[in-house]
Amino acid sequence: MQHKYLVSVAVIVACMGIQAPSRAATAINISYQPVNYWALPFYIATKKGWWKDVGLMPSFSTFPAGPPQIAAAQAKSWDVGGTGSVPAVLGAARFGIITIGLTNDESKTNALLVRGDKYAAVKANPKLLKGQRLLVTTNSTVDYASRACLKKFGLGVNDMQVVNLGQAQIITAFTSNNGDFAGVWAPNTYTLEEKDHAKVLCNGADAGVVVPGALIARADYAKKHPGRVAKFLAVYLHAWTWAKAHPKQAHAMTKAFYAQGGVDVSDNGINQEFALRPVFPLAAQLKMMDRSKGSSQVDGWFSNIGAFLKQVGTIQANPDPKTYLDDSSMKRVAADAKLSMFANDASAK
Repeated sequence: MQHKYLVSVAVIVACMGIQAPSRAATAINISYQPVNYWALPFYIATKKGWWKDVGLMPSFSTFPAGPPQIAAAQAKSWDVGGTGSVPAVLGAARFGIITIGLTNDESKTNALLVRGDKYAAVKANPKLLKGQRLLVTTNSTVDYASRACLKKFGLGVNDMQVVNLGQAQIITAFTSNNGDFAGVWAPNTYTLEEKDHAKVLCNGADAGVVVPGALIARADYAKKHPGRVAKFLAVYLHAWTWAKAHPKQAHAMTKAFYAQGGVDVSDNGINQEFALRPVFPLAAQLKMMDRSKGSSQVDGWFSNIGAFLKQVGTIQANPDPKTYLDDSSMKRVAADAKLSMFANDASAK
């Protein structure tokens, strides 16, 4: 799980069948985890050639999960990217990574699933979870959501046998009848629901927690190259704005993006991705990160996640969100007429 894959822009553009940006463009390395809804804007922007519109030439570093992605920042192998909120806080505590915006609200798509033939009994009496094995990726957003679900049921994580597995390993184990309970994030939730008749017992939203996704940057890179970070954000926001205005095309591109990552998602699964995961345009991002009246809305969400990481012993102290949640790059987009217009532009091209 600690293996890292570096994908050059030459490979990316060759696979996607588009022209590479001009040599005059500025290189930037973007990190993400494949087959995640929040990473879709990177795919759309590359297919559409939007990076060159702001003078950027991206290369991409992909990782199977958040922890190895965050650890790779030490070697400066990436500059900016997207990740889950749990690894984002971990990165803030250990490696000086800052969160510069939100990718989406994935509270409803980080869930605790149960095998279908056990659903009715466990739903009626959650205490039946005691002593059972829970397949889950620890130190992740679904770990956070799953623990919140257990708390809602009046249980602690120690009431179950936690088996730490990567998401692909969980799918394999579950489909091989080597587990009845799994903590997974979308689109893996749809895979288990459709192919193994699993059912969602509880998700983050059910348990009353907000599970945001994070846009991140190395603090040293953002300080040295604030303009590049703002351009990165403008492209990301533009891709979501376009996707929401052109759902049919966006749904088709999502399916192709997931297939490129080796995951076949049904049309119903794609529809659920768009229905269950709110995303935030520029104005909403600025509002949620606003601290003019004290702490921001986002401060509260990430503080809760930091408390979770401290509780499970991953970090020694819960970092103050004001030390790593930085809206200056988003404000830079808003203050630049061209970038702001680009971020909010929904036109097709």
